Amino acid sequence: QVRLVESGGGLVRAGGSLRLSCAASEGAFSINAMGWYRQAPGKQRELVASITSGGSTNYADSVKGRFTISRDDAKNAVYLQMNSLKPEDTANYYCNAAINQRGFTWAYWGQGTQVTVSS
Repeated sequence: QVRLVESGGGLVRAGGSLRLSCAASEGAFSINAMGWYRQAPGKQRELVASITSGGSTNYADSVKGRFTISRDDAKNAVYLQMNSLKPEDTANYYCNAAINQRGFTWAYWGQGTQVTVSS
């Protein structure tokens, strides 16, 4: 069973920065796309940013120019650098990975890490 472990959330003032990390547990698998989603109270989970195995990235309009997604395949890890944070970025952030294992592709989720931006 693959596990995704997130870290890096916390409380920050508006205008500040945070860096989220997510690493997959070791095992016999390869990773396709990876991404970060967020869910604020009372709202649906939404895609924040994604990155393919080839390094192509995609961002939600609300974070373009402020957030940067990257990955380190040697560490089975994905990162989200968040700059110029706004109170509306407050949410629980989830890591997602499409993992190839035993001939199939499975979607895995992390447990979530809380990001709170104060005004």
